[in-house]
Amino acid sequence: MLSYRHAFHAGNHADVFKHFVLFLILSYFNRKDKPYWYIDTHSGAGLYHLEEDQAQKTGEYRQGIARLLAAQTLPAELEQFRQHLQNLLPQPQLYCGSPLLAQSLLRPNDKLRLFELHPADFPLLRQNTAADRRIIAKQADGYQSLISLLPPPPRRAVILIDPPYEQKQEYRQAVQTLGAALSRFATGCYALWYPCLSREESRSLPAELRKLPAAHWLQAELHAHAPRADGFGMHGSGMFLINPPYVLAEQLAANLPALAELLAQDSSAHFVLEQHGG
Repeated sequence: MLSYRHAFHAGNHADVFKHFVLFLILSYFNRKDKPYWYIDTHSGAGLYHLEEDQAQKTGEYRQGIARLLAAQTLPAELEQFRQHLQNLLPQPQLYCGSPLLAQSLLRPNDKLRLFELHPADFPLLRQNTAADRRIIAKQADGYQSLISLLPPPPRRAVILIDPPYEQKQEYRQAVQTLGAALSRFATGCYALWYPCLSREESRSLPAELRKLPAAHWLQAELHAHAPRADGFGMHGSGMFLINPPYVLAEQLAANLPALAELLAQDSSAHFVLEQHGG
C-alpha cells in the first residue's frame, strides 16, 4: 500500500526537527576531506510547494517551518540552519525534503543514493535531482536497496531511514533493516526517524532499537503537544541515531530547548535526549 504523500505534511514540526538533526550531521561530516555517501531510503518528492492544495489542506507547515523562519532570536546552530534554508530556497512557499537538503550540503566528491517507491512521487524526485551527477535516484524498495549498497566504497556514509509507518509491520521492518545494515557496515552513521503516536508500536519502538548491537547510540525526541484524547495524530517525533557525530549530543542539548519552545502547540511540549556509549 502506497497511499502516503508527504506533501500534506511537508514543513511540519517533525520535518523541522528531522532536517535540523540531518543538517548538523552532514555539516559535521563535511569537516573531513574524505568523501562520503548519503543514502535516503524513503526520499519522497524532494521539493514541496506549500501554497499548493496538499499542504494547504492540512496547514501543518504553519506550526513548523513558518515559525522557524519568523523566529526573532535562535541559538547558533538553529540560526545557521535557518539561514541555510533561506539561502537554498529564498521563496518561502517552497520547502525542501531530505534529499534536496542533503544535495545542498554534500561536496563535489560526495555521492547521494535516493530511493522512492511511490509512483507519483518518484517522477518528481527524479525531476528535482536529475541535473546532479552525484545523485542516483531509483524507484525501488529503500530497505532492500540500502542493504545492497553496504558497505559503500568510501566506508563513510550517512544513512537516513524515514518510512511513513503506515502499516504496523513497518516498525518491525525498520528495526530488522537497521540490524541487517549494521551487520554489513557497523561504522555507518544511521539516522532512523519515527513518529510519536499513542499506538503501541510507536511507543515500544525506542526500546527495540536500543537492543541493536550498537556501541554508541543517541535518541532525541521533540514533542509539540500532548497526545490527543482520542489517541489519533502525531504529537511528536524522534530520531534514533547510531554512530552519531561526537558533538551532536552537545549541539542538540544547546538547541532543542529553544526548538521545543518555538514549535510548542501547548504547555506539554518538551524534548527528550538520551545517549549510550560514545
